[in-house]
Amino acid sequence: MNYFLKYLKISLIFFFIVFVSCKGENKTEIKTEAIRFTKEGELSIFKKDSLLINMDIEIAESDYETETGLMYRESMEEKQGMLFIQDEFKVQNFYMKNTQISLDLIFIGENLKVVSFQENARPFDETSLSSQVPAKYVLEVNAGLAEKWLLEVGDSISFTR
Repeated sequence: MNYFLKYLKISLIFFFIVFVSCKGENKTEIKTEAIRFTKEGELSIFKKDSLLINMDIEIAESDYETETGLMYRESMEEKQGMLFIQDEFKVQNFYMKNTQISLDLIFIGENLKVVSFQENARPFDETSLSSQVPAKYVLEVNAGLAEKWLLEVGDSISFTR
């Protein structure tokens, strides 16, 4: 019985020490900085021989850049976009995981001509968005711009770094 009371006292003291030390902990809030656009080049879109738009672009070509893309971005200006340069000319598949802004995806062939596009991709949607035909480049711009520009298969681009 004496052993039981000693054990109970020690247990209560231990519990009290743990409870009091945990109660005093301050919880730190981790704040992340917004990812800002970094101009890495310029891109022009042409309808036949007429210039449609000039824009600033970020370029994604490393594995990390292509996997991350525009994830975690809160916004993008109208004359900004991200150009993905893919390793292979093949059917490309993208999704909107962790992407907060609605986008148009413009798929472009090796000859720098638009081969297809996916309009108004919904934020955070993990549904696959396919080029449906082989593409080498993918340009992501704000949703609604493909329609505003009256973009069509066969329109072309040029870009510089």
